[in-house]
Amino acid sequence: MTDFLKFSSTAIRKISSFLPIFFVFIVLDIKTLDAQTRIKDIVDFEGVRENMLIGYGLVVGLNGTGDTLSSSIFTRESLVGMLERLGVNARDDSLKTDNVAAVMVTATLPPFAKQGTRIDLSLSAIGDADSLLGGTLLVTPLIGADGEVYAVAQGPVAVGGVSAGGAGAEVSKGVPTNGRIASGAIIEREISFDLQGLDTLRISLRNPDFTTAKRIAQAINSFVGGPIAQSRDSATVSLVVPDNYRGKMVALITDIEQLRVTPDISAKVVIDEQTGIIVMGENVRISTVAIAQGNLTIRITETPQVSQPLPFSEEGETVTVPRTQIEIDEDEDKRLSVLSNSVTLQELVDGLNALGIGPRDMISILQAIKAAGALQAEIELL
Repeated sequence: MTDFLKFSSTAIRKISSFLPIFFVFIVLDIKTLDAQTRIKDIVDFEGVRENMLIGYGLVVGLNGTGDTLSSSIFTRESLVGMLERLGVNARDDSLKTDNVAAVMVTATLPPFAKQGTRIDLSLSAIGDADSLLGGTLLVTPLIGADGEVYAVAQGPVAVGGVSAGGAGAEVSKGVPTNGRIASGAIIEREISFDLQGLDTLRISLRNPDFTTAKRIAQAINSFVGGPIAQSRDSATVSLVVPDNYRGKMVALITDIEQLRVTPDISAKVVIDEQTGIIVMGENVRISTVAIAQGNLTIRITETPQVSQPLPFSEEGETVTVPRTQIEIDEDEDKRLSVLSNSVTLQELVDGLNALGIGPRDMISILQAIKAAGALQAEIELL
């Protein structure tokens, strides 16, 4: 792992001297990431894809933690409709139970999944239920984007969260209104796709890049020994199935996905404003720019004092006298620093660290450098 991912030790020592414990400024030495990557780890193959399924159902058997029927109308109507289909007349205003909860059920249909196989489920309460612990999902059809039913779900719900409390305090761990059912749905409809009959195979890059697409095409052509692959755009590489692989698409895909290429990395600065994490790529460059960082800090301290009359005095009263102390820090020790033209990532970090700034100010400085046109990189805010 140390050969694959290495941090600049000099930068880490300087960074740790001023960063708060809850901030992280990550500098990756991308040169060590230059190791080749398998094609299967950076692309998707045409037709080999998952499909999203969704359904609406009822979870029963809850220990008083279900929906309130008077406020969750959809739960009440669903319960009444289900009982009527089972031959039970429940059209009564006095219907009251807190052991039922309405949930949304989601699942993922794997590629080439066959009828009769099972898939996992995720459940989320949509009413005012407190917990799904101990509940059982009743038969729920799962539909795809085309409105067709592809699976049917049912089974006991496993909940990882728990919540308990009293009149004065409440403790919760995790989210008790979310749950899972392992192998809780049976596939009833298959999605047909003739992989073996393809004459042309398209490969989609997960991170579109023209250079990476060209390298993938070159790697495939070098392996096959002919110009069968061509990069169509930054996200697509298409190849003609060779004669010796006709009817052997699994073998072709297996051989291709094991080939190794070096993905090209664009110059990018990723900033997470909430956590204070900053990640910079190796190709980040900065033109000649002068940076000065300083803040005007005004600190106001209130220390009220009590004033009272002398002992045995017939006049006067005890009062609280306000005492206010104001301090102004203009950061006069800060200096204007100049970053040379086309500095490296290490020089950029050293220059920012020399200013003695924190992560929040560092984020503002990077955005200001970008606004000035001196940062030759893309800034991505998470």
